[in-house]
Amino acid sequence: MTDLVKALEAEDRGFPELFPGDTVRVHLRIVEGDRERVQVFPGTIIRLRGGGNDKNFTVRRIASHGVGVERTFLLRSPRIEKIEVLRHAKVRRAQLYYMRERRGKAARLKERRM
Repeated sequence: MTDLVKALEAEDRGFPELFPGDTVRVHLRIVEGDRERVQVFPGTIIRLRGGGNDKNFTVRRIASHGVGVERTFLLRSPRIEKIEVLRHAKVRRAQLYYMRERRGKAARLKERRM
């Protein structure tokens, strides 16, 4: 039975290991009509969920005029071109929902040296 599950799981695409609090840049393939382009979504990972093929993560960033934007990505999605980890943060929680209320300097996370 486990062989069947492993056979159905998609192959590892070589993405780096992700943790809550990481600052990342997600390169996403966007299809507009007959054209295709790569859009970069930078932000902080506030949540990791699931496992195996169902693993997903939520990235939050502050857009123009201080509006917070969150986007959830499937880790094994064929639309994700690559994921760059810019920095790791020292956090003590698995879900960083408290970041939604933080603005400016209060929204900073202490960097964790690897």
